[in-house]
Amino acid sequence: MMSMTCHNLDFGTRVLDLVAVGSSSNSSIERHVVKNHGKTFATKVYGARRMACCRQNISRTRVFSTNTSEALLDGVGQRTAPVLDLKKEAKSPISLANLFKVVADDLQTLNQNLQSIVGAENPVLMSAAEQIFGAGGKRMRPALVFLVSRATAELVGLKDLTTKHRRLAEIIEMIHTASLIHDDVLDESDMRRGKETVHQLYGTRVAVLAGDFMFAQSSWYLANLENLEVIKLISQVIKDFASGEIKQASSLFDCDVKLEDYLLKSYYKTASLIAASTKGAAIFSGADRSVTEQMYEYGKNLGLSFQVVDDILDFTQSAEQLGKPADSDLAKGNLTAPVIFALEKETKLREIIESEFCETGSLDEAIELVKQCGGIERAQELAKEKADIAIKSLQCLPQSNFRLGLEDMVMFNLERID
Repeated sequence: MMSMTCHNLDFGTRVLDLVAVGSSSNSSIERHVVKNHGKTFATKVYGARRMACCRQNISRTRVFSTNTSEALLDGVGQRTAPVLDLKKEAKSPISLANLFKVVADDLQTLNQNLQSIVGAENPVLMSAAEQIFGAGGKRMRPALVFLVSRATAELVGLKDLTTKHRRLAEIIEMIHTASLIHDDVLDESDMRRGKETVHQLYGTRVAVLAGDFMFAQSSWYLANLENLEVIKLISQVIKDFASGEIKQASSLFDCDVKLEDYLLKSYYKTASLIAASTKGAAIFSGADRSVTEQMYEYGKNLGLSFQVVDDILDFTQSAEQLGKPADSDLAKGNLTAPVIFALEKETKLREIIESEFCETGSLDEAIELVKQCGGIERAQELAKEKADIAIKSLQCLPQSNFRLGLEDMVMFNLERID
């Protein structure tokens, strides 16, 4: 058993105790300016409820321990409070360039450092790493590290980021990149972000070794941070990647898969790294335990929302828009949120999936059934519910451009399906 501050994991029974936050908000979001003690802050209003979130006005959020399925399903299907509704928004769409502007210098430094810290011992491995580093990645995870780092640094009175903050961002991006290289091998994907994948260019052997090398290199830098809590946190992420792949491979074409299983797999494959990124950043700022827990909750629910949105886009966007083949998950038997919801209403969809699309045109028929049965709409609700929880987790932070950036990251994700 490995015990960690924010969640205890029992690997014998695969039960995780995750932090769940019970709270509510109204749906519409508007941008306002709030004046407080002579200072002006950018803030947002959720319906009639202003979330200015100055520390002296924060009500205590009830935190309780629960098992994985309950934690990941927190708020799903209960509909006790409206969730974020982008259709009521009047403001212009959020761009990543504007969203990352407040940490642009941090990201520029990271881009300069990434390839050098991967190492140049082996030119082939270095070339493989350059292929994916240069493939137009959004750098979302390191941007989150910098936004949380600066938001929590303000909270505790730090004037600037530490070397450990910056190294953490680099480690997170290396781990993410290594996981993408391995994912493309497992999924036999030819394209990533509109470019050929590493295994297509260099072969499977080099791709696997390149991913392994980057995992090992990131682990070495991680150990040198000399913070046991963060080391345990990030090390668990690498194990979660493997757990997610195993869970996915063992449930292909399984029409009895539950939503909680899907969310757990999504946590392992996507949300675990984001949650570790945001919590680790707060730890290096020296924030207290309640803040680091809320940053973990923010990252976890943002990650789950991102994964659900990605799974929706697999049905609604073209291969050119996605930068990879469309409908690829369903074709391979990986049943995501839209399919799981549609299966609740359409028995014919089960028959088609269980046949593994053996008849010509059956995949296209299954895709249409998912759309007709409301699978897309219900998945959108799920993404918004998780986004709503992520937004509420930021109430522990003082108002700043960095907190606003974290809020806008949530909104940017939802705008992809608006």
